[in-house]
Amino acid sequence: MDKRTRFHRTIERQEVDRPACWLGLPVPAAEPALFQHFGVGDARALRAAIDDDVVPIEVPYHDGKANHIAVAFDFALDRVNDAQERTLTARGWFSEHPEDDAVERFAWPDPARHLDPAACRAAVAAAEPDRAALGVLWSCHFQDACAAFGMEEALMVMKTEPERFKAVIDRITRFYLDANRIFLEATRGRLDAVLIGNDFGSQTGLMLRRAEIESFVLPGTRALIAQAHSHGVKVLHHSCGAVCDLIDPLTACGADAIHPIQARATGMDAARLRERFGGSVSFCGGVDAQFLLVNGTPDEVASEVGRLRELFPTGLVISPSHEAILPDIAPANIAALFQATASGNLAFR
Repeated sequence: MDKRTRFHRTIERQEVDRPACWLGLPVPAAEPALFQHFGVGDARALRAAIDDDVVPIEVPYHDGKANHIAVAFDFALDRVNDAQERTLTARGWFSEHPEDDAVERFAWPDPARHLDPAACRAAVAAAEPDRAALGVLWSCHFQDACAAFGMEEALMVMKTEPERFKAVIDRITRFYLDANRIFLEATRGRLDAVLIGNDFGSQTGLMLRRAEIESFVLPGTRALIAQAHSHGVKVLHHSCGAVCDLIDPLTACGADAIHPIQARATGMDAARLRERFGGSVSFCGGVDAQFLLVNGTPDEVASEVGRLRELFPTGLVISPSHEAILPDIAPANIAALFQATASGNLAFR
């Protein structure tokens, strides 16, 4: 079975020779050890060495500052235009601008100025054609709304001035719809799926009530997913933390798979998810990156992958439980993850 077919059939919960498997997104500091371990010189060769089923494609957003669509807005009053150093808790521009016309007065970036369709096409053309192409859109409209005020202030405004919060998050959503339209139209027919998301969970539960997420955030999520589907691609929705209570609402919004199953978070063990949702929801992730991939042995990693395959012979793209592969993850454990996914064919059921 070829990689793209395996990826689609895994998410569609159809029979596969083995589940699809995705490395995730190694941070730059993690790459030297991975390259050395696998004897390669770049990310493309690494994907070949581990036999990754997925190739991630970042949105080529260039604004002359951070040059990353996840930090497109100059909200922070103490500015840090750096994707690695940004924070949601710093004071944001809207915390000092309660005026009725504040949304109109903020200097919103125009994605058409910073996102070149030709660069989008080039990014996809450079990807390996035999792997499932995953556009990494992020589109974190909730997290950006928190940054717009500073997170504590944002959540207070959500409670005390809901229309003010809604005006900001809706305008952020509009930015992402505009940006994503450029990327999706430029790459139409070349992508298999996109990754979007917001972190809603802590280690033990949701950071705010489910009803508030459904009221303020999910309308934008639904629009973003519908837009992606209209361009013929699947949607993986990311949220770190204990988000079991949001899985049904997210799938109701149209998400094709929930990422990343933060395995050690409350209620997120794969066996519990299988018991609660049966075969009605697809997932991506599940291999614990908080403890197992950091402190475990390759044999322990392989054993856990075997457990996941028993629980989800399909419907789970096997991947670390955090998309960012950090330097503390042993490359030998990444090798074990992929080898255990590829070895043998567990009976489909």
